[in-house]
Amino acid sequence: MRMLDVVERAGNKLPHPFMLFVYLALFIIVASWVISLFNVTVVHPGTGEEVAIQNMISEDGLIFILSSMLTNFTGFAPLGLVLVMMFGIGLAQKVGLIETFMKKTILNAPKRFVTFAIIGTGVIGNLASDAAFVIIPPLAAMVFYALGRHPLAGMSAGFAGVGAGFTANFFIAGTDALLAGISTEVAQTIEEGLVVTPVDNWFFMIASVVMLMVVGTIITEKVIEPRLGKYNPRYGEKGIVDQKLEDVTAQETRGLRNAGIAGLIYAALIALLVVPTNGVLRGEEGTIVPSPFLSNIIPIILFFFIIIAIAYGMTVGKIKSTKHVPEYMADAMKDMSGYIVLIFAASQFIAYFNWSNIGVWIAVSGAEFLTNMNFTGMGVIVGFIILAAILNLFIFSGSAQWALMAPIFIPMFMVLEYNPAFVQLAYRIADSSTNIITPMNPYVPMVLAFMKRYDNRAGFGTLFSIMLPYALIFLGLWILMFIIWTLVGIPIGPGVEMKL
Repeated sequence: MRMLDVVERAGNKLPHPFMLFVYLALFIIVASWVISLFNVTVVHPGTGEEVAIQNMISEDGLIFILSSMLTNFTGFAPLGLVLVMMFGIGLAQKVGLIETFMKKTILNAPKRFVTFAIIGTGVIGNLASDAAFVIIPPLAAMVFYALGRHPLAGMSAGFAGVGAGFTANFFIAGTDALLAGISTEVAQTIEEGLVVTPVDNWFFMIASVVMLMVVGTIITEKVIEPRLGKYNPRYGEKGIVDQKLEDVTAQETRGLRNAGIAGLIYAALIALLVVPTNGVLRGEEGTIVPSPFLSNIIPIILFFFIIIAIAYGMTVGKIKSTKHVPEYMADAMKDMSGYIVLIFAASQFIAYFNWSNIGVWIAVSGAEFLTNMNFTGMGVIVGFIILAAILNLFIFSGSAQWALMAPIFIPMFMVLEYNPAFVQLAYRIADSSTNIITPMNPYVPMVLAFMKRYDNRAGFGTLFSIMLPYALIFLGLWILMFIIWTLVGIPIGPGVEMKL
């Protein structure tokens, strides 16, 4: 607890998050200049091309800074995702649907299972890809506040489930297909015809969901909530802390019923486009993973929220004409103004980091260091996991980092007769664990913006001190689980063992 207090105090002495990203961007500019003076180059493991550190204090660098400023911001993928999702979620919130739903369902559920349910929903929510980052944490904060618990504890539980549990699931998700494709391509350079399938890590990931839900609940209730103490609403925004949960009226009950009916009709229509083998939203070969259904899950979820919100709003009298719909959406967007300003600076920092090739240099250099240590057996696997977890602090995209690391480590481990699916699994648990504490995570600014709505004193120190226990404990227990699973000899997927 004392260590976390130190982390929070030190972190909150940092400048405003907007200015912090500005300073980080300036640091990258200077660092790229200094490193480039030494003519540092690395060979990109995926393309085989020599990659040099690009100097941002140069003609090309200056042109990039000026010419990319707008596209860095407008092309920042999470920005569009968050704002579009808030059209639907914000509409549902403004008409009162989310509050009524919580009163009617979640608040009537056994309170001892609420944390467990939130973390589980976050973990399984990766089926909706990055949309889960936008939906789960703020909803979890609202649930905790409504129950008289600290909203930041709820938000941390939701963020931990979505971020640290991003790779785990009961179901096969897009992540499985994406990483398996990279692993297969690399493995076939060593052994022609070897295929890593999307289900090769499935058994381990199913067990991981249970572990994350149980451990995440214990961390939230035994570490995070006691440390945060009793919530003081005087530090929150008026619109947030003034929410009061009164008994559900008969009209609100009818609104929920009509929203549920509308949602079921919409879900049935989507199912007609997905379930049949020749469904429009299936892949070219009749697959669901990958498919247009998964790649377009964001607009599908958006329309779902809009439809149920309109059905509810019309029933309870909040929506009496079509003009009320855009008015409520616009009102919801006002709450996102702080996030939009913050993202402008964050997007520039991340763009500079990528353009300078500093991330590629760190990844390749770290991999070479581990290779030269000449570890053998489980020691080298654990070292690989720790290295991947550290590198994830600099390269947030799981697929991008794996595209860098797979060409180095899969061949190395295959020479030692390790199954590439086993190496991929080791990478996945490392990559997920530190998702929630890296400033390269584009959803960290969003979570911080939501945190500040409940507590205007919150800063990066608050966020990282809350999320650090999840990251470290998840990583430690995941490594232990990985070792025990391997020693016992349980398949990590259908017919997949540690060795080839």
